[in-house]
Amino acid sequence: MNQRKTGLIALIICTLVAILTFVHLKITPLPDSLLFAARWVAVASLTLFAYARKSLTTWILVAMVIGAEIGYDFPEVGIGLQVLSKVFLKMIKTIIAPLLFATLVVGIAGHSDMRQVGRMGWKSLLYFEVVTTVALFIGLFAINISKAGAGMVIPADTQETLPQTEPQTWQDIILHIFPENIARSIYHGEVLPIVVFSVLFGIALSLIKAPQKAVMLNFCESLSETMFKFTNIIMYFAPVGVGAALAYTVGHGGLAVLGNLFHLLITLYISLIIFLLVVLLPIALYIKLPVLRFIREISEPVSIAFATTSSESALPKAMEAMERMGVPRKIVAFVMPTGYSFNLDGTTLYLALASVFVAQAAGIELSIGQQIMMMVTLMLTSKGVAGVPRASLVILLGTVVSFGLPTWPIFLILGIDELMDMARTSVNVIGNCLATAVIGKWEGEVDFEKDMEEQV
Repeated sequence: MNQRKTGLIALIICTLVAILTFVHLKITPLPDSLLFAARWVAVASLTLFAYARKSLTTWILVAMVIGAEIGYDFPEVGIGLQVLSKVFLKMIKTIIAPLLFATLVVGIAGHSDMRQVGRMGWKSLLYFEVVTTVALFIGLFAINISKAGAGMVIPADTQETLPQTEPQTWQDIILHIFPENIARSIYHGEVLPIVVFSVLFGIALSLIKAPQKAVMLNFCESLSETMFKFTNIIMYFAPVGVGAALAYTVGHGGLAVLGNLFHLLITLYISLIIFLLVVLLPIALYIKLPVLRFIREISEPVSIAFATTSSESALPKAMEAMERMGVPRKIVAFVMPTGYSFNLDGTTLYLALASVFVAQAAGIELSIGQQIMMMVTLMLTSKGVAGVPRASLVILLGTVVSFGLPTWPIFLILGIDELMDMARTSVNVIGNCLATAVIGKWEGEVDFEKDMEEQV
């Protein structure tokens, strides 16, 4: 049976189940056995559709439904499946240190050699830092208004084992940033010391002679690529991990938890739209970028990024689009790849939302100072996120662990991560395309007003 037929069958069955549920809740009670059988027939049809579709994304979403159903109908079984979610969590944790180290070193030593790029280097980094910091604080502001994670039921045994964090002085925070022993920082999953070590290592690598530099840079590039492949392998276990985590959580707290997830999803989309309209659009108007033409030119790479949830898959088309906009190739070739390490606006905004959502879900009140410190951490760690699907999960997990927050809400976020990834990845591409135009204008290499007059 082909994908279209299985999808149609699943849609019809799920619609009928939704109607039966509505009748049961709003009109007249129906036999529990009928509703039970109908739900599991719907689950079977979705599983058949996922098998025909052969897509990891589809399997993750279907696994989320299966997990919720197991947790609802068989709470004891759902609770027992927690071990599978813990296996997935342990595998994800192994990625954090090598991925951060490799991507940051390559980003600094491979793309940001200040001696070679001069003004263009510091202008790009300054622009990236300002825009991504604004994105972080928009995310922080939005999640504090929406409180999407508030009221979520905490699993009973998880609540008992939440890590106890003691108040830290500013001296303790500063000392924690700098690594005393990098192996110890890796072992404990302390993200900030790993980032500081990686940044210093990357700067040192950029200062040595080419032959020696090439050896280490090639190693880091190979390590980076390997860790992304490693991530892809682990993500094949994601449907099991997500389904088990949701079965466990629903087994404890019921289906009410799903409302928090949709609340988070809506918060993210609204925040990204605000970021586009309040931050990126004024920047485009300030440099006199022809906005409508810009939208037409980048529509293809943005569509690719939205469909694949990968910024890197859109990179070639995005570079071609900005060259057609009149930005010189030398600027596009520098700014665009550098932006893929240092200017992921959508991802940084998402990380701010998700990290505070985790605290809200766990019932942990973060002070303004703690939230700002978390934003400083994300401001650094988000620079290590490459444009591949779900790489931000690694950064989110590392940041959450560093601040003593529980990890179980991350599994729930992963259940809708694909829907969020589509939006944030598209904003990443838009932000990097605009960045090339900004640097081109700042360097005096392009005049968009003159280009428009010539076309007229």
